[in-house]
Amino acid sequence: MKLAAVSLIVPDYDAGIAFYCGIMGFELAEDFPQGDKRWVRVNPPGGGASFILAQAATPQQSAAIGNQGGGRVWLFLQSDDFDSDYNRLNAAGVTFEETPRSEVYGKVAVFRDPFGNRWDLLGAPE
Repeated sequence: MKLAAVSLIVPDYDAGIAFYCGIMGFELAEDFPQGDKRWVRVNPPGGGASFILAQAATPQQSAAIGNQGGGRVWLFLQSDDFDSDYNRLNAAGVTFEETPRSEVYGKVAVFRDPFGNRWDLLGAPE
């Protein structure tokens, strides 16, 4: 078995696609209507589990937007070229909470997507 996908609640399907595909460079793998919903799957450029973008449909789901990790970093994006990816995302207006730092496990910088989810951008140790 492998983890195939993770549901990510967004305020709007198109806003999710615009950020993850337009800014982050993910691939739009599927976008199918399903009545009043859509099945939207985006893949990270280097592989790994997909995101199923789920538009909030209830007040409870809306309240969870940007807080699916309970305020913690809960999404980890591994980069093969940390400096290039950091500079590209920073130039595209991604909100970084810190400048890059070195840890024993590698280079890291915490950022937020426009919906409030906290991510680690990770690179190899220096």
